Amino acid sequence: MTASCHVYDLYTCIFAPGSLLTIMQVNQPKNISNFHIVGINYKKTDAAIRSSFAINQAQYTAILDEGKQTQLDDLFILSTCNRTEVYGFADTPGQFIELIDKHTCGNIELFQQLAYVKSGEEAVRHLYHVGTGLDSQILGDYEIVGQIKNAAKFAKSQGCVGTFTERLVNSVLQVSKLIKNETALSAGTVSVAFAAVRLLQSKVCDIANKKIVLLGVGKIGRNTCKNMMQYLGTKNITLINRTISVAEEFANCNGLQCAPIENLGQTLHDADIVLVATNAPHPTITRSMLEHAGPKLIVDLSIPFNVATDVKELSHIEVVNVDELSKVQDETLQMRQHEVPKALEIIGEHMDEFLYWNKMRKHAVVLKAVKDKLTEIHTREILQQKNGAEYKLEDMEAVSSRIIQKMINLMAGTVRKETEKSDLYISMINDIFDTGVNQE
Repeated sequence: MTASCHVYDLYTCIFAPGSLLTIMQVNQPKNISNFHIVGINYKKTDAAIRSSFAINQAQYTAILDEGKQTQLDDLFILSTCNRTEVYGFADTPGQFIELIDKHTCGNIELFQQLAYVKSGEEAVRHLYHVGTGLDSQILGDYEIVGQIKNAAKFAKSQGCVGTFTERLVNSVLQVSKLIKNETALSAGTVSVAFAAVRLLQSKVCDIANKKIVLLGVGKIGRNTCKNMMQYLGTKNITLINRTISVAEEFANCNGLQCAPIENLGQTLHDADIVLVATNAPHPTITRSMLEHAGPKLIVDLSIPFNVATDVKELSHIEVVNVDELSKVQDETLQMRQHEVPKALEIIGEHMDEFLYWNKMRKHAVVLKAVKDKLTEIHTREILQQKNGAEYKLEDMEAVSSRIIQKMINLMAGTVRKETEKSDLYISMINDIFDTGVNQE
């Protein structure tokens, strides 16, 4: 789509009767150079460091509340097992680092050493890459898009997402869907849950006769369990969950066993393989539970880790965490690599559209103010000439409204045809009509 088409569509939307412009609030858009992202991810940090900067719901609420008190009222936070990132508007990125320092338990000096900071268009591009799985630990991981959607939705519910950020997130969600449908970037079965199954295939012989315990029946736990049933052909799986009814329901639907959390110690003792997919803030499995148990393989899918670090010191226990799982590669990832150029092309096209929309917002603000000014003039003229004139007031008002609309359309058409001079023209119109809109 050409730039002129964008301008035409924009002005058609703005100036049509009953259009957005007639109800939009005249607020000057924020400067894109003040849009920042500050974060850490799996590329330079291990899971232990990331967990110290993970942000739960209560921390998220506290950060947003404090942000609003310090005029940081347009931001959202993406916190997953692979990253913690703050997106939003601020005078400097350091303001976001201060929020992370105050509301997480990690070492802020370490965070500053390992963090990446991006601003303006670079920050916008980063969100597109994250939302489409290009920046995921497992290339093409599509689960991230739901996490972005939920993170932004929560921030919006707290009054912390402005027009720019909401439009950007919606664009990223749209692009993510397009890439999923039009490329093979997310094709095949590759995820942390699937990587755990591939690990078991490579490490465990005669798995059908092994006793498997799955601790945690949330989304990752259920996906891992389904993959084990499908790809390993085993149902020798015992489920344990803090809410026993959740485990019972899933077990009954899939022909599995379950055990109460009170029996965790004995169930672990009897197991050959343990998969941990809980989200507890502290380790659920401790060294004392396993010191006198037999040999076993434990796969920790949790962030923060839910297997105590000293469990690895036991010679008869092998522990594998999510960082090690990410090294499990297969031909699916190679296929996905070939789809990256297609994904980048789609991102580029839609990012250009978003940036153009943002550029034109300031024009829309000025033209709205001009329209208001013209409306004020025509109303004053009608009132001055109404006494003694022989005409129907409603006819005069209809004619005047059409005159105003034609004048606006004339100015918009000139700007549309002269795209390279559009900023100059809009600035001149702004000055001529003394709208009071600050374009800086």
